[in-house]
Amino acid sequence: MPKTTNQTDPYNKEKSPVKENNDDTIDLDDVLPKIGEFGIYQKFLLWFVCLPACLPCGFCAFNQLFMTDTPDHWCRVPELSNMTLENRKMLSIPRKVDGDNNTVFENCVRYSVNWKTILSNGGTIKVNESWPVEPCLDGYEYDTSEVQSSIVIDFDLVCEYDVYPTLGLVALNIGGPIGVYSFGILNDRIGRKKSFFACLSTLLLGSMMTAYAQAYWFWVLARVIVGLTIPAVYQIPFIISLELAGPNYRSFVTVMTCIFYTLGLILLSGVTYMLRDWKQLALATSVPFFFYYLYWFILPESPRWLLMMERLEEANKILQTIARINGKELPVEYTEKIQRQVLDQKEHGLKETKAPSVFALCKTPNLRLKTILITLNWCASEMVYVGLSYYGPSMGSNQYMSFFLSSAVEIPSYIICWILMDKVGRRWPLCLSMVISGIFCMITVLLPSDAETETLVLYLISKSLISASFLIIYPYAGELYPTELRGIGIGTSAYIGGLGLIIIPFINYLGTSNLVLPLFLMGALSVVGGITALRLPETLHCPLPQTAEEGEEFGKDWTYKDCCTCGGPGGVPEADSYENLDQMELTQAPLMEDTLSDLPIRRSSMKKLVRQASTLETQRDIDGTLKMTYWF
Repeated sequence: MPKTTNQTDPYNKEKSPVKENNDDTIDLDDVLPKIGEFGIYQKFLLWFVCLPACLPCGFCAFNQLFMTDTPDHWCRVPELSNMTLENRKMLSIPRKVDGDNNTVFENCVRYSVNWKTILSNGGTIKVNESWPVEPCLDGYEYDTSEVQSSIVIDFDLVCEYDVYPTLGLVALNIGGPIGVYSFGILNDRIGRKKSFFACLSTLLLGSMMTAYAQAYWFWVLARVIVGLTIPAVYQIPFIISLELAGPNYRSFVTVMTCIFYTLGLILLSGVTYMLRDWKQLALATSVPFFFYYLYWFILPESPRWLLMMERLEEANKILQTIARINGKELPVEYTEKIQRQVLDQKEHGLKETKAPSVFALCKTPNLRLKTILITLNWCASEMVYVGLSYYGPSMGSNQYMSFFLSSAVEIPSYIICWILMDKVGRRWPLCLSMVISGIFCMITVLLPSDAETETLVLYLISKSLISASFLIIYPYAGELYPTELRGIGIGTSAYIGGLGLIIIPFINYLGTSNLVLPLFLMGALSVVGGITALRLPETLHCPLPQTAEEGEEFGKDWTYKDCCTCGGPGGVPEADSYENLDQMELTQAPLMEDTLSDLPIRRSSMKKLVRQASTLETQRDIDGTLKMTYWF
């Protein structure tokens, strides 16, 4: 991961060697208050580009859950094909007693008898339960009254092959870390705009391959290709929106992205209910996104990236467009500064900065402990969130309604969590959301096996709470890692968490024999993660650590008494805290006579809404550009 110390970091103004040596250095965060931090242009970009880009990610990640529906099945007996379905089952399929003491038909064995001889005798056939049994040598029959189509039916993925649908989810999750890293590199080399369309094309290719797969392993390959683009397909326009929004509005953009992503999952539940054929579902959840190629005409390139690549005229043109649409005017002095900066870079070149190693996180004991705890919480939160999302259709009596409810409960948790983080802090909301979520998951073990409604209610409460923790861990980790190690720290924690997702499908697979076992395991993981979060220091109202040395000292004096306190030290934000954004905006903006008059005037309600600025804005490279790999 590249080093994150940069001249545009508002928490690192003392660590900006370029500004010290060159007064002409331009910071886009200084320009945004002049041309509009969140004007008409940014709002249009957010509502019509960034947020709709969440849909293909959610659709193509979770439509697979409904492609792999497993209906009731039993062995096929060709000799009895002239009989009715019920007669075939009564004669050829043995019975067993399930966990609820009900007598049901076996799924994977049949009676091993010579049916031609039995049928040739005529008369009534009497089943002898002592007959020998054998596997399904002639394939399977399926009950299509509810599940009309799935890859399980088409490829016979039952009995000894029933783990194969799970391997499809594993394939999807394997592609994720590879894709985020690959498209992250592409993002920095060819720009955000071209990277988005490359990612979109890859997603549509994988989705088309999914819909027209004629063999299981070809379908798995298609899922790997789709996985390469998740979540990168919405991260790129998200980063562009984030880079063009002012610091005060970046957490608003982040939370709105989470909410809109959840709205996409709610919409997916309706689409899957209407379309029961898995091939039609694959097409319906991908073909409409061909219209996203129209974004080519409205999606801008990132001015930060253009400045980094010394493409002055293009960056200046975009800034002028933003200013014009927002009803502002780009000051001439900024254009002149850009020109002088580029000329100076061409003359003297850019100073090479060595990127820190991941081992820098482990050199000192306190920083090493915080790295371990952050990564553990990140893994637990991400794994349990995704695991419960995958498990949604298995809960209750109607998988479509269960998935709808499991998605809908996320939205209130995001809003409540957002408010609590600004009032109570990060540590206790993270701890309580994970612990309580885990407890509700584990309680399901105590319920009787026929308590579907009660199990569903506990599951929904757990899903809501773990969603909140998943929202907290991003800014909390960004505040705990020191600025110069923030990029490598968040990147390491995120990738380990992403690799943990490979295990989740196997945990969910245990639910085929015991519905609540995966819930218990994920609950235990959530509780462990939440309890360890108490050992992390609180960051609310605290100035963020800049260097590795400051990161080592931050939270070093932690005691057990700290577990009983909420919020940060004192009740007033420090001068450099993310909570004092309005003052920071005044002190960091260029000293011009019209600075105050050009600062945006916001209603008090809006100030409260955007007060908690996300520290994700500090996760940039030396040049000030955001790295996509940080948003995994």
